[in-house]
Order: sequence, then structure tokens, then C-alpha cells
Amino acid sequence: MLKEKLKNHKLILASGSPRRQQFFKDLDLDFEIRLKDIEEIFPPELKAEEITNYLAELKASAFEGELQPNEILVTSDTIVWHNNCPLGKPKDHQDAFNILKSLSNATHEVITSVCFKTNLSINLITETTKVTFNTLSDEAILYYLENYKPYDKAGAYGIQEWIGFIGVSKVEGSYANVMGLPTDKVFAYLNNL
Repeated sequence: MLKEKLKNHKLILASGSPRRQQFFKDLDLDFEIRLKDIEEIFPPELKAEEITNYLAELKASAFEGELQPNEILVTSDTIVWHNNCPLGKPKDHQDAFNILKSLSNATHEVITSVCFKTNLSINLITETTKVTFNTLSDEAILYYLENYKPYDKAGAYGIQEWIGFIGVSKVEGSYANVMGLPTDKVFAYLNNL
């Protein structure tokens, strides 16, 4: 369906995330992966979706002047926003433990921005999902860190993993967004091109 609509375009996913790559496969899209090493640093005054918008655009700007007229570049960034602070990927085991401890028995937001860049335009979409955790025991957190090693995930967890099954009591909004990409919005955007 969408594949047919995009047959005259070349979709480029600029993400090393296995989850985002799988989403594109699951959406039945033909795409190629192009990666650039970007230092993900943002101005400290930015808040919530301002951060993800900034970083998604920053990732896209690395391809300035390189896109062919038929190419659509897709970049994205996801953060966990909790207690008015961004939680990115944990630095180490202790950081991951502290992050999960702070999310225990609380509600946080998962914010993803997706940037669509062509040689003529740049557009952003943003999705925010609220996730509530039950109380997580230290034993459960340690078990999860030891067995799932979520050090490549914003907020130190994957909702589709064990911790999501035993710990998440409520999701308000897009479940796929919590995994790293608001697939319904990406599909709708590409479908409306």
C-alpha cells in the first residue's frame, strides 16, 4: 500500500536502532540505512519535546547537501521525561539502577520526535506517551539489568521486555512510541506525501 505510493522515492533511515529498523520492516517499507556519528548534545535550556525536536533535526542536518531529489531522510530521537528532567541512555549499571528506581511507582513521559528531510524541506512530528510503573523492588531492577542489559535504551528500559510486563501498570498514548517510534504517525505522514 504505502510501498506503492513511495515507489518513486527512496526512503533513508538514519538510525542504528534495531527497533526502529524493525518498525520500518514491519511497516512493509523499502528503505536503506545511512548512519552518521552525531554528538547528541543539546542546549541546557531546552525542555521536553524541544530536546527531541532539536536532536532529530541535528541528526538530519548532518546530511545537508547530500540528498538526491527523490530521497526522504528519516531521523528521530526519543527521551524519557521525568521530574522535569530528560533521562537518556544510562551511563553504566549504577546509573541504570538509579533511573529505574526513580521511575518506580511514578508516571513519566516518553517523547519521540521524527524528522523528515528532503533536499527541499524539513518537517517534524512529535509524540508523547505517558507510562506509569508499579513499585519496582530492588531485586526486580537488578534482575532486569543483569538479564536484559538495557544500556542502549532511553530511561534504561524496554517496555517490550520483562520489566514492561511486570512493571508497567498503565500506558496513555502510543505503545510503539515507547519502543522508539510512533509508527502510526510515521505511516500517516508518509501516506500523505
